[in-house]
Amino acid sequence: MEPALSLAKLALGQVSPNPAVGAVVVKNEVVVGQGYTQPPGSPHAEVLALKQAGEKARGGVMYVTLEPCCHYGRTPPCSQAIIVAGIAEVHLAMLDPNPLVSGRGKDEMEREGVKIYVGEHEAEAREINEAYAKFITTGMPLVTAKFAVSLDGKIATKSGDSKWISGEEARKYVHNLRYTSDAVMAGVNTVLIDDPRLTSRCSGKGGTARKQPLRVIVDGKGRTPLTARVFSEPGKTLVALGRLATPEERAAFAQVGAELLELPSAGRLVDLERLLKALGERGITSVLVEGGGILLGSLFDLGLVDKAIAFIAPIIIGGREAKTAVGGNGVNKVVDSFRLKRVRLEKFGEDLMVSGYVKG
Repeated sequence: MEPALSLAKLALGQVSPNPAVGAVVVKNEVVVGQGYTQPPGSPHAEVLALKQAGEKARGGVMYVTLEPCCHYGRTPPCSQAIIVAGIAEVHLAMLDPNPLVSGRGKDEMEREGVKIYVGEHEAEAREINEAYAKFITTGMPLVTAKFAVSLDGKIATKSGDSKWISGEEARKYVHNLRYTSDAVMAGVNTVLIDDPRLTSRCSGKGGTARKQPLRVIVDGKGRTPLTARVFSEPGKTLVALGRLATPEERAAFAQVGAELLELPSAGRLVDLERLLKALGERGITSVLVEGGGILLGSLFDLGLVDKAIAFIAPIIIGGREAKTAVGGNGVNKVVDSFRLKRVRLEKFGEDLMVSGYVKG
């Protein structure tokens, strides 16, 4: 199952709204076929593995990270392909949370005499497809809050300088996070102050990756400058407004290749829940929120954050006016704080990464 999980990770961020799946076919203790999910409309992991195995699949064993689909979508059901290929035994890391599957693929294969085993490396398989699981059951993307802070909790100095709080190894990891995310979100103040690119640069040659996440700028009043770097980078940019745009604004943003999403509301603030629902309707299953403090604070206040990733640098910035990572209203009592669950600690150079889940 471990090779299948490694294959599944290769599909992360590339196949949404489908799940990232890896499959391996073994015959006489030799791997004869393997595959991972391709972009929507292309073959699934199981079909690729069976195709590579050919006749050697008959009587073989398949290890797959997610229950094979049993319904017709853009491609035929994988459960039928497994049965027709003559696979004798299937090991599933987890059942598919999709209501259209949810045990039906397993049952169909068992009825045809295929031996089924469920649960090998289930925790790791669930983590790989955590965004898919939320999306397929709620229609909403998984929201991850990411920030880098000094040891005293600052994200910038009192003058606004923030380059660089985290080290090079941590920043490389962030590019991987972007690569495996469907969308990267930032508030307009972050764009005005830092003018970030919000691209994934993890091609291995120091260049920009071929696949880019959708860049989402939360801009209630429409202050994003047309000269911002996000508009000149590869990939697509969406600007979410809290009001209706003027015809001139629509034309200007179209000129730089940006899409406007108008979500008018009182106070010209972007309704973040409506924004996330709109992204879900576009098949966006995961959103990496990179700041700033106002946006992160609002998302936490509204209970919309699923996961948090914080990089802590061994530096002290100080200053009463220096900004912190999460603004918003916050909580009145420590006991009401958002306490992370399933916490993980990792070291990147001199920086410490703390990650965990706000929900579940």
